[in-house]
Amino acid sequence: MYPEIFSLGPFTVQGYGLMIFIGVMLAYAYMLGSLKKHGLKSDGVSEMFLWCFASVVIGGKIFYWLEDPTRYFSNPGLLFKSIGNGFVFYGSFLLTVPVLIYWFKKKSIDPWVAFDYAGIAGALVHAFGKLGCLLAGCCHGKVSTGPISIVFTNPNCHASPLDTPLYPTQLWDAMILFMAIGLMMFMKRKKWMDGQLFLTYGIVYAIGRFFTEKYRGDEERGFVLNGLLSHSQAIAIAVLSVCVFVFILRYHKTRIQNAV
Repeated sequence: MYPEIFSLGPFTVQGYGLMIFIGVMLAYAYMLGSLKKHGLKSDGVSEMFLWCFASVVIGGKIFYWLEDPTRYFSNPGLLFKSIGNGFVFYGSFLLTVPVLIYWFKKKSIDPWVAFDYAGIAGALVHAFGKLGCLLAGCCHGKVSTGPISIVFTNPNCHASPLDTPLYPTQLWDAMILFMAIGLMMFMKRKKWMDGQLFLTYGIVYAIGRFFTEKYRGDEERGFVLNGLLSHSQAIAIAVLSVCVFVFILRYHKTRIQNAV
């Protein structure tokens, strides 16, 4: 694909970075408009994004290292050589959630209300990030023997093998995320309870990721249960279970409150 979009002297625009930038700008604009009603201005939203950025990087990197802890702990120098690449989405997700809960409470904003905004904003960054993966060739699929495939030819991309049809797993994940965004925007107008949109994001992506993971070709990320599940599939099952459980609890709690 296009890991590098264009160069201007020593300055190079990377495809992945450009897509992340677009996603972050759209998410920032959405959060700024949504949180104004709660008294937050641009400086407050900027502070929130800084907290999110730190959580995404730290959580994603920790989970990336934990996918092969023996390799990194036996050679600590690799921890810092890989500091600029290699992140696991679920690591970012699982750290950012408690950090945002703390931050919203600190700002006296109901976390369940705020997380519905954050669900849409986070999915925007996530979806454009997957398009960035497509451009960079990372998170690539296995070799495809069917009609659904994509061929990476650029030697600077991360896909392997090159010049070979691979499953377009990055595009599938992006489509799932844009579908989740559309569903959340539709549900937003007549939602039953606070937190519904964010939990929907978690449920939809967990289900989709479980199935697209079967076609991922970067198998060095590791497996559990004697190779039955990848790390991400196992985490997807856990996230799905928690989201469904919390969704049911909140639904019943909201019905009881509305009945009183």
